[in-house]
Amino acid sequence: MSPGPTSRPDRPGGKDYGYANARIRGMRSRLLTRAFLDDLVDTPDIQQFILKLQQTEYAQDLEETLVHGRDAAAVDEALKNDMVHTYQRVLRFLNDEAAYIVTTLLGRWDVFNLKTIIRGKHMHLTAADIREGLLPAGQLTTVDLEALSLAEDVRAVVDTAVTWGLPFASAMREGFARFTQTGDLSDIELSLDRYYADWAAKRLSKSRGNIGTAKRILGIQIDTMNLVMVFRLQKADTESILPDQFFLEGGAAITRPLFVELSKFSDVDEVLDRLRGTPYGKLLDDVAVKYIEENSIAVFERALEDFLMRRALSLGTGDPLGIGIGISYLWAKQNEITNLRIIVRGKAVGMPVDRVRRDLILV
Repeated sequence: MSPGPTSRPDRPGGKDYGYANARIRGMRSRLLTRAFLDDLVDTPDIQQFILKLQQTEYAQDLEETLVHGRDAAAVDEALKNDMVHTYQRVLRFLNDEAAYIVTTLLGRWDVFNLKTIIRGKHMHLTAADIREGLLPAGQLTTVDLEALSLAEDVRAVVDTAVTWGLPFASAMREGFARFTQTGDLSDIELSLDRYYADWAAKRLSKSRGNIGTAKRILGIQIDTMNLVMVFRLQKADTESILPDQFFLEGGAAITRPLFVELSKFSDVDEVLDRLRGTPYGKLLDDVAVKYIEENSIAVFERALEDFLMRRALSLGTGDPLGIGIGISYLWAKQNEITNLRIIVRGKAVGMPVDRVRRDLILV
């Protein structure tokens, strides 16, 4: 159980991307169109939504979950299952280099899932409630995550990770030691983020070729994590905090000195002013008014995730025999699943159609 590619007898060796990219182009051609998404938004209820979605590639996963009830929860489970199955299918026919690169980038899902479980245990959620928030798109399988979600508490989750010998275990143990002193769950989360950033940056240390392409995406991922931390520090009492301890290495544009400088500003406007001239200046400026209206850093986090999504999708128009085709498709699939889940949740709570459309990530 490790965040690296599994050796498979049916995986092409070397660096031949022709076969995999041909398969991926075929899969991409079956992604839903924007017109179809619009049609789903306009469906009057969840039952009509299900009928329409059953006419698509999602039919098989829907069939397996709808036996438990034709409701939003069953559809959501089917959508998550479809994403996991799709990612697994792609990994099976990637060559060795591509699998190495993709599993490195997908390692962020392992961190996401471990954080979800730890937060759930800290909040005393049931294992079933925790599992609803999981998406096993990394190397930790559904079985692994279900077992971790059944652990008694945060300590038990960490102890299980250590017993299993997970690569994340040492980081979780270090973070948990600080957590027992501070009671602040972010100590464990930061340890996980730092482990992933360091691990992934080492694996993608080359700056050329396919690894260089993936390194640029990783750099944006880490920049996003660092900028979100900057905004969180704005909300916290930082007089006794050294901002430098929160910085993650491996970003594309947010250097350690810039991170420390941003973290010392007294308000968000100063942060936004200083970011002008960076790749993130305009996109954060564009949502500043929405941030003021909602008073939530989730606005900035969403804008940064959208930026990462667009950059990943743009790789699909690059080298036809490179890793960009695969990375672009996996992000496009994630985007489609995210939009479908937004629509499903909107139907479940009776959200106005205009509001659902505003929440969609249309790229």
